[in-house]
Amino acid sequence: MRVSVEIAAAADDEAIRGLLKRQPIPGRVTLAFEREPSFAIGCAVTGENPVVLVARSDDRQVVGVACRSVRNVYVNGRPERIGYLGQLRIDERFRGRWLVSRGFAQLAEIDRSDPLPAYLVSIAEGSDEAREVLVRKRRASFPEFHDVAEYHTLALSLHRARTTSRADSDDMVPGSIEQIPEIVEFLRAEGACRQLFPVWSVAMLRDLERVGLGIGDFRIARRGGRIAGVMGLWDQSAYKQSVVRDYAGWLKVASWLGGSIVPRVGDHVRSAYAALVAIANDDATVFRQLLGEVSAAAAARGFQYLIVGLDARDPLLAVARAHRHIAYRSRLYLASWPNGACLHERLDERPVYVDVATL
Repeated sequence: MRVSVEIAAAADDEAIRGLLKRQPIPGRVTLAFEREPSFAIGCAVTGENPVVLVARSDDRQVVGVACRSVRNVYVNGRPERIGYLGQLRIDERFRGRWLVSRGFAQLAEIDRSDPLPAYLVSIAEGSDEAREVLVRKRRASFPEFHDVAEYHTLALSLHRARTTSRADSDDMVPGSIEQIPEIVEFLRAEGACRQLFPVWSVAMLRDLERVGLGIGDFRIARRGGRIAGVMGLWDQSAYKQSVVRDYAGWLKVASWLGGSIVPRVGDHVRSAYAALVAIANDDATVFRQLLGEVSAAAAARGFQYLIVGLDARDPLLAVARAHRHIAYRSRLYLASWPNGACLHERLDERPVYVDVATL
């Protein structure tokens, strides 16, 4: 059966959502990342100008999907425009049919019309087939994948989180409209201390409210009147859902036990994201306090988990890991075609920061 690859139309949204339900992401935790009621909304949070590609079989069924978007991020402290490739799914019946090659050939055409030095790509631990095809045995039409970070996603259990927040004291306050310019200035200053941290503007921050992150969802730590840390509680449940399909190893046993923090197979995971995390001087105390405030706010809204994503080299990771959590690892890559700018070679030793809510 032949397969064609083309830019998706609005009418493809329902078929794409069906594909995501059928094709979960394997790993220690096998998850189906569903996108009801709209796949397009979820793509909008991955970056600017999202372009969705679909693969079609002879009978016009959607059997593959991928999304390309653009991000402005810090590289060695300076703004840089890069791409993001995500939402890659292929119907298992069509694997091994050169479908990935055709998809990358189409992406290469798009890149020639809008060239970018590299594309951020995340591959989950346990996705051995994807790593084998994309990284170890890449074909001529593929970009080259360069490993840049081991990424830890932690689902912090909110089962015992306190349900009242004290974010009204002099040193811990909720976000507000009048603070937005100062928040953006802080995010720009501290974001430059991380690789791939987004370059924020006032307009971009305001625009997040339409996708579930309002200014009142931020918690701001202050020291001596100045911002010392920022963290937002991003609720994407209106357009993104995670469903547990399976576990590996001890997690499978834990899922059978009553009272475990591990959800059962088939459960929809009620979770929100710790987003736009920026801490002056990597102050562990400030990070711990903000994490407590955001966890409390999440628990009060009925969430089971707060999702935190950090580079393995991030000094704040140890603070997050002190909470009861389920860990989920992946690798972050910068992919570029042969005429790319070898962006990965320019990265210095600063830890990578990518908002887990945007993957």
